[in-house]
Amino acid sequence: MAKTDSFFIRKSITLTGATYVENEIDLGAYVDALGKAVLRIHNIAVQYSDTAGGTPDLASQTNAAADFQLTTQTQADMVVAGDNKSVVSSGRIVAYNEDGSTGVPTYVSHDLDIAPQQWTQGYLIGVEQMYIGGRSTAAGWNEDVVVSLVMECTSESLSKEAAMALALSQQ
Repeated sequence: MAKTDSFFIRKSITLTGATYVENEIDLGAYVDALGKAVLRIHNIAVQYSDTAGGTPDLASQTNAAADFQLTTQTQADMVVAGDNKSVVSSGRIVAYNEDGSTGVPTYVSHDLDIAPQQWTQGYLIGVEQMYIGGRSTAAGWNEDVVVSLVMECTSESLSKEAAMALALSQQ
C-alpha cells in the first residue's frame, strides 16, 4: 500500500467527573499488521466543549480542570508519558471564574502537551485500536465536558525502517 493523501479520524469522549472514562477508536480499516499497513498521525486538534458544542459552564466555584489522553493500550486511569510507551497524545483544559459565579468561565487555558505535530514525522501506529480516555475535576464544572479529537492521518506500507521505528517507540 502506498502512502495516501491525508484523511481525518474524529472521536469524542464525555467526561462526567473525577472517574476515569475511556472509549475505543477502531483503526481496523487503516491498520493491518499482516498486510503491513500502518497509520501515521501527523496532527491532532482538540476541542473542549459541553454536550451542545458550546463552552462548558462552571458551577459556583472558582476553578475546574479536565484531562485527556490518547493511547495505544487500554488504561485504568491517567498515566505518565515517561513511564508508559502507549501514550500518543495528552492535554488538559483549566477554567477559572474570578467572581466564583455559575456560568461561562472568565479565563480558560488549554494545553496539548504531547502531540504528533511536535515530532519530525508524526506518530506511527501499528495497532487496530486506540483509546481516548480522561477525567475532570470532581467539582467545578456545572455540566459534562466533551473532549473531541480530530486527527490528520495517512495510511502507508510498513517498510523495514518503519517497522524498526515502531518496535522501538511503542508496542
